[in-house]
Amino acid sequence: MDQKRVSLPTEFYSYFKVFHELMAVKIREILLVSSSYDAFILEEDGSLASRIINEYSGLNLSQPPRVTRTSSAYAALEYLNEKKFDLVITMPHLDEMDACALALEIKKLKPELPVILLGHGIRSLLPLRYNRDCSAIDRTFVWSGNSDLLLAIVKNTEDLLNVDFDTRRAKLRVLILVEDSPLYYSTLLPAIYKEIVKQTQAVLELGLNEEHRLLLMRTRPKILLAETYEEAIGLYEKHRDFLFGVISDTRLPIKGKLEDDAGFFLLLKIRNEISDLPLCLLSSDAANREKARKIPAAFLDKNSPNILADIHEFFLRDLGFGDFVFRMPDGREIGRASTLGELEKKVAEIPEESFWYHGTRNHFSRWIMARSEFSLASTLREVNASDFSNVTEAKQFVISQIRTLRKWRQKGVVAQFRSRHFDPEIMDFLRIGQGSLGGKARGLAFMAALLHEEPYIHEKYPDVNIEIPKTLAICTDAFESFVEENHLEQYAKEDFPDEDVRESFLRSKMPEWLSKELEAYLAQVTYPLSIRSSSLLEDAQFQPYAGIYHTYMIPNNHPDPKVRLQHLVTAIKLVYASTYYEGPKAYSRSITSQPQEEAMGVIVQQLVGEQFGDFFYPSLSGVAQSHNFYPVPPMKPEEGIAHIAIGLGKTVVEGEKALRFSPKYPNIMPQFSTIDDILENAQRFFYALRTKNYPEELNYSRDSNLERREIREAEEEPVIRMLASTYVPEEHRLRDSADLPGPKVVTFAPILKYGIFPLPEILSDLLELGRKAMGCPIEIEFSVGLSTEGNHKGDFFFLQLRPMVADVERFEVRIRNEDINRALCYSTQALGHGENTAIADIVYVKPQEFKPEATLQIAAEIGRINAVLVKEKRPYLLVGPGRWGTADRWLGIPVQWKDISGAGAIIELRNEKLSADSSQGSHFFLNITSLGLHYLTITEDEISKDFFDWQWVDGLPALHKTTFLRHVRLEKPLLLKVDSKTSQGVIVKS
Repeated sequence: MDQKRVSLPTEFYSYFKVFHELMAVKIREILLVSSSYDAFILEEDGSLASRIINEYSGLNLSQPPRVTRTSSAYAALEYLNEKKFDLVITMPHLDEMDACALALEIKKLKPELPVILLGHGIRSLLPLRYNRDCSAIDRTFVWSGNSDLLLAIVKNTEDLLNVDFDTRRAKLRVLILVEDSPLYYSTLLPAIYKEIVKQTQAVLELGLNEEHRLLLMRTRPKILLAETYEEAIGLYEKHRDFLFGVISDTRLPIKGKLEDDAGFFLLLKIRNEISDLPLCLLSSDAANREKARKIPAAFLDKNSPNILADIHEFFLRDLGFGDFVFRMPDGREIGRASTLGELEKKVAEIPEESFWYHGTRNHFSRWIMARSEFSLASTLREVNASDFSNVTEAKQFVISQIRTLRKWRQKGVVAQFRSRHFDPEIMDFLRIGQGSLGGKARGLAFMAALLHEEPYIHEKYPDVNIEIPKTLAICTDAFESFVEENHLEQYAKEDFPDEDVRESFLRSKMPEWLSKELEAYLAQVTYPLSIRSSSLLEDAQFQPYAGIYHTYMIPNNHPDPKVRLQHLVTAIKLVYASTYYEGPKAYSRSITSQPQEEAMGVIVQQLVGEQFGDFFYPSLSGVAQSHNFYPVPPMKPEEGIAHIAIGLGKTVVEGEKALRFSPKYPNIMPQFSTIDDILENAQRFFYALRTKNYPEELNYSRDSNLERREIREAEEEPVIRMLASTYVPEEHRLRDSADLPGPKVVTFAPILKYGIFPLPEILSDLLELGRKAMGCPIEIEFSVGLSTEGNHKGDFFFLQLRPMVADVERFEVRIRNEDINRALCYSTQALGHGENTAIADIVYVKPQEFKPEATLQIAAEIGRINAVLVKEKRPYLLVGPGRWGTADRWLGIPVQWKDISGAGAIIELRNEKLSADSSQGSHFFLNITSLGLHYLTITEDEISKDFFDWQWVDGLPALHKTTFLRHVRLEKPLLLKVDSKTSQGVIVKS
């Protein structure tokens, strides 16, 4: 396969799942207790609540807390009894009791509730701090009019409440600030918080979407404040495994007494124990800069007018924010990297001396740590130069670790396409535009996230790569722009022939912004592409539009980029045009949707497969459903069913010959019961994309640029040889090997019989996973690429997920013997559940006139009668032989949905003239069952109990006749009953 397999550690699959658990304790409700005068001073530039909201909005933070204010201490205590608060902020001057006394009363009521004392200056706090028991005050801050302090108070309280869980659960980093002066830490803490939030936002990878950017913000370092040497040592020892850095004042209290060099000795102790941890010494005495050099540590002058700029520089230089600056051992700069992708590229290019200089000092680890990639940072930190035999090996280790991380970060994420940061090898699922993804892309995105969150699937099949092909979703706003700019709105409101719609859309111009995005995409993508619909209504819950819209394949390998762009744009325009074709409109009306409400998204997806000569195709493709409508004992309906075929999936979804099996019982195949059955029912044709020697003007009208090839023409190609058996005429038997002389017959025996690839097991697991996740029966489309390399068995690509809607009405249906005795027909293979008394018209193919070679003409005749009955709003019973809606005219009648959109029930006859396997598995069949139409299969032979009363129906007067059809009308409607529990169906004569 062209796709590169990336093996990811189990912990990677729960990456974003863990982030949801972080910052579990949030400050949402604040009680502010202050005198009216204090509140006036505090709010002179706007209310406290507004200022907090503005700070949150300015930093793109979510969920600012609400503030409730009272001037009465007693009222505050009553509030606490009536409502849950997460934080109390009290001002020092209160009428009924002072702040320290209030805090003591609060702790009696709510011992765990944080209480913050906020003063207007040091002087306002002194009487309280020295003359009262203020032990219930958790922290004291000094207000200087800077609303950043409010954000810092909230965030610092949250950090303290969450730090223990978050560090254990996700290895979050901790930054310790050691400062005893409320005046100074009231200035420093807001500056540090603002800097760390801005820097964290700045380093987040641009490839992620907004949801995950917000989640990643939860991984910013926690900031913990210590006011004494003992408190600082306690925080250091408790969190040393998660430390990101320590910033400490030089003078600190030790045992209640200020010591001039306490901070110096604190940082010196830490440096001796953790040699590469970023440290910073604070002091209002510039002479202490020399002490910082001895540690060694950075130095910040607290009296500097540029203190904020100095903090910013410390974050960039020492904590690893900003660009990674590559240097030689002499300090000379030789390059920079601003993203993980650039870092990966530069590591491969830099000289050996520079690599060892940064590697031995843990610079790579620290820089990656600042980007919240703790697992990778820890991995790089734990390895030593001695672990590698040479620099090339060490470089390759670092590069592979970064690449694996980048690949993994994109798993399960729909990221915004940005041409500057686009890496096709790393990014799996991208979107262009701001509108809806559409139903099909939404289903794919859901499954991508599900596979990412359920690591057991990957653990169970370690030798199989299970994933979604690389996908670009063009959102519905691009379609709306295209329609509006080209004035195509009339096609939504009125009906036009498909050809008129097609030509008008092809003449129209693509929005310039979209063309530029597609051009940038194709500049880096040269593999074959599948262009598929993803409308707003398509594959919506209980409304699957399976196969209604068009899909196109393009080789995407022309030497001229302009030609490749034109091929892609043409395919997109044709998908857009299919929105307003007659078939989709008829289908939309049948489910009461308004066609004008439809908007089309497009999926541009990597075509799965390999190159074989002039053609490109996968080993096999298929459709699997979690509900089997035709279970043969010992199969059960809930165990599901699968249909597979060599090559692209068109063979299966359009009802051509494919292999049908239950994933639970892969060796039970009724259509392969005997050698004659196998020879009759085995796949003879398959679809492949021509990628060489194709015309510059691709053929979009015939098979969507695909070619229908005969199996016998491709017998020497690896896929056929791997999956086919050989028929030995002399023995009238099949040998499970393609190496013998003789005709090749596609049996899939190596998979279903010998297990060279665990397809049945994977399908069973994915069907169960999808069914539980969607809460209803599902259908999936997939492709498989088999491998012969080492222990890697191959790749399983998940192409589509949609609901089946096998809904059962909530009443019991009883089919009695007297119903069968009075019946027009009886079936032991009926789909649906319930009763129908609305059908009084029957349209049937005359058995004596039917010819397999005339099925196209029959389909056209049905379409004309259907159009009349739809206008008259008369549902009808449709009866005919073989597969309805098949693309193979020799297996049944190839009607399209628009030809039978008015049918109220359908009968599929299996007899000597046409005895094809059931339609189940085709798009057509899925739409019939999804709409809740009753569908009866009647097998007309001597063994079956099924029957159809031809004598009675032929005796009714014909309302309308054609060459192959009769249309009869009854005075009273028929009574149709279907019991889903027994799969019985009966239509009782009126």
